[in-house]
Amino acid sequence: MYSKEEKLSLLSEMIQFAKADKKFKEVEYNFILAVASQLDISKQEIDILIEEEERQKKSLHPESERILQFHRLVLLMNVDKETSQTEIHSLRNMGLQMGLPPEAIDSVLKEMQNYPNKVVPPEKLIAIFKRFYN
Repeated sequence: MYSKEEKLSLLSEMIQFAKADKKFKEVEYNFILAVASQLDISKQEIDILIEEEERQKKSLHPESERILQFHRLVLLMNVDKETSQTEIHSLRNMGLQMGLPPEAIDSVLKEMQNYPNKVVPPEKLIAIFKRFYN
């Protein structure tokens, strides 16, 4: 499982991503609060993270944790049902910074278009990443 610092880093990354399009919407905030709740991080801690410019990132070591965080970012990007080129570009860059294969990232972004809510189901996302690791 994640340490407290890793959890705060993950959530900070999500907050920075939500702000990428210069519009931090209530639906995005609520989604981040839901993830924070699953990670045992309080609303007060989230509000502090929102006020911070940026927190030092803790890199996730197991590949599965990086893919999970990438999936969270995909969900966050689509929670407001609006997807901008800025968000797509930011998401791709974040995936690359995580060390995920560019082909897998591009496949996920393309696959999103096949779903009405643009949310790739977890099993499909995992299958995409597996394809690029074999």
